[in-house]
Amino acid sequence: MSAFESLTPLRPDVWAAGNLTTTVQFNLSAEIEADVLCRVLNLFAMQYLIPCQLAARQVADSLEIQVQVSELSWHRAQVIAEKMRNLISVLDVQLADAQHPAQVQSYA
Repeated sequence: MSAFESLTPLRPDVWAAGNLTTTVQFNLSAEIEADVLCRVLNLFAMQYLIPCQLAARQVADSLEIQVQVSELSWHRAQVIAEKMRNLISVLDVQLADAQHPAQVQSYA
């Protein structure tokens, strides 16, 4: 693939095609492991989703990760959060609508 070819970054959500999309923020707490950030980001890469914002920092004995993805349906965000929850090193996952911060959903 040459540098002049472009990929379509957004993959349509065929299971929830009629649903509205929003910018979703994933807030994760994970064990400090060298590969945990790669495994979390791989869940987005497998669906051709590119995060618009990413932050990670070590706090005490855990790693706090924040990932924002735009143009995502709430249903699809919940499915991705469930997959994150199944990762061994992930301790907690919370979803927030970045456009409406009062709406938070927790996955422990």
